[in-house]
Amino acid sequence: MRVLVGGGTGFVGTALTQLLRARGHEVTLVSRQPGPSRITWDALAKSGLPSCDAVVNLAGENILNPLRRWNETFQKEVVQSRLESTQMLAKAITEAPQPPQAWVLVTAYYRPSLTAEYDEDSPGGDFDFFSNLVTRWEAAARLPGHSTRQVVVRSGVVLGRGGGAIGHMLLPFRLGLGGPIGSGQQFFPWIHIVDLAGIVAHALEANHVQGILNGVAPAPTTTNADFARALASALGRPAFIPLPSIVVQAVFGRERAIMLLEGQKVVPRRTLATGYQYSFPELGAALKEVVA
Repeated sequence: MRVLVGGGTGFVGTALTQLLRARGHEVTLVSRQPGPSRITWDALAKSGLPSCDAVVNLAGENILNPLRRWNETFQKEVVQSRLESTQMLAKAITEAPQPPQAWVLVTAYYRPSLTAEYDEDSPGGDFDFFSNLVTRWEAAARLPGHSTRQVVVRSGVVLGRGGGAIGHMLLPFRLGLGGPIGSGQQFFPWIHIVDLAGIVAHALEANHVQGILNGVAPAPTTTNADFARALASALGRPAFIPLPSIVVQAVFGRERAIMLLEGQKVVPRRTLATGYQYSFPELGAALKEVVA
């Protein structure tokens, strides 16, 4: 297939592009800068959708960038980077003379809870900044009554080499200074980057897949403390120094810290039912591959 990928130069986008090309697909990236096998967002806005069989959007500012203060300016960037890119691609699809067969958006976030279990039929809701963002983000992607098959992949915490959540965790854990965040009892929905890219590719290739898929591993319930122990074990280090909630709130801001301090139990019921087979269903094996 000819696949157009918005935000394809980032951590997940790079892995997805490599996987799609390895499977024989042709990939064109939408990015700020022109280049080989790329078009710019400005060109997309002016000229419309290039001829393609599928479209994916991964674009968006990194919400948990610890180098950015959680202020009004950054919040606007987080919202605009997601909504504007999604709206632009959705508009281009609706106006295309030959619309693509599939349209996949990668989002995230359910309401934090120590007790609730979320599958693909669970409502997203509108209870805080992030849930409001995801509700608007997914709404911007909808093409009611359109012939293009539509899929939303709601991702967990992405684990992989060279980026993502692990990039900020490895140094303290290697030094033996790692441990659970806050109480450690919050659920920790995770996924290996190979599987997130694999689920997106599966959604593009399998004509029966549509609607919402949870992009999380099918492993038994994992808490943040479980994750800390597994990462320390993969590194051959201890994991007994917790990161206090007050420190997390000081670094990320109270609103953003909720994403780290209050987790969600998310299960990939529909993802499994569609026939996707995980490469890394278990946390221990996933982390050993990441830190090898």
